[in-house]
Amino acid sequence: MSDPLFTPITLGALKLSNRIAMSPMTRDRAGPEDVPNDMMVEYYRQRASAGLIVTEGVQPSAVGKGYWRTPGIYSQAQIDGWARVADAVHAEGGQIVMQIMHCGRVVVAANRGYEADVIAPSALPCPDKVPGPDGVPAETAMPRALDADELPALVAEFATAARNARAAGIDGIELHASSGYLINQFLNPASNQRTDDFGGSPESRIRFPVMVLKAMADAIGSDRVGLRFSPGNPYNGMDVTDPAATFIPLLKAIAPLGLAYLHVLDMGLADLDTLAMVRDHSTTPIIVNNMLTAEKGRALIYAGRADAVSFGRAFIANPDLVTRLQAGAPLAKPDYTKLYTGEAQGYTDYPALDATAG
Repeated sequence: MSDPLFTPITLGALKLSNRIAMSPMTRDRAGPEDVPNDMMVEYYRQRASAGLIVTEGVQPSAVGKGYWRTPGIYSQAQIDGWARVADAVHAEGGQIVMQIMHCGRVVVAANRGYEADVIAPSALPCPDKVPGPDGVPAETAMPRALDADELPALVAEFATAARNARAAGIDGIELHASSGYLINQFLNPASNQRTDDFGGSPESRIRFPVMVLKAMADAIGSDRVGLRFSPGNPYNGMDVTDPAATFIPLLKAIAPLGLAYLHVLDMGLADLDTLAMVRDHSTTPIIVNNMLTAEKGRALIYAGRADAVSFGRAFIANPDLVTRLQAGAPLAKPDYTKLYTGEAQGYTDYPALDATAG
């Protein structure tokens, strides 16, 4: 039997040469005005042998930024920068989708370098600290609760971001609905205490995320839209109580959209088989993530619990991860002191296997 990790698969309009995806990872290397620079072009080019690259989180607007030196997709310069990234990945035969990440309340104002609103479903600050420009964790800003009549324009921002990504030649988008950012903030009762049609019951809390997904699907085609989520993830102050109560209605609501894939960060919950829940309520292909090894990934695909698997940290120090896994070669270890600093060091200077052998 052939190794499932290295067999092709089609996810919507995305034709992958293998079932190994590169997970989205914030790396804080964007240039001035949050424009992708030469380093980013090279970083993604080096890793283009992945069946699918999912970019770092990209803000759809100035208000969506919360972290230091994260890239955007709302200015022409940013679109042009991402076009260079897309061209480099495609020249190597790869596929790349852009993760759209609106931070919502998870904002350290100094990370922006400009004045902008801080918004959330409710006027509740994120209880977790977030690294500032110097890397030292800092208190987040107090957000302003969004009015219901502001939501259609916010939905339109996400749709425009999707169109901008496609204008740059990016193959699709992945909506970030995990880790306590804006979409997750609407889903979760710890951050959503609204009393209108967008808060309260799970069916109401999922309303805005579903609106965003529908708008993105309408903008670029549902077969180029993925969704990232992680039931039971406490990151950035999320309530982990009974995640199935929220995510089952969400899965049912988005099932008719025909998305390209669901990118599921499996938290390994003791009281919920997350992957079984997703399979039971969706026919959309699943990419599974969270500290996987090649062996675990194969087992998930063999068992039908996943259609593809994604790796994050392994791709940092192993730009040719697919080649190394095929060869059974040892994996290099990342320098964790340079995950978010160091410019090219700890970013584009990890050698490929053939270079280390030579």
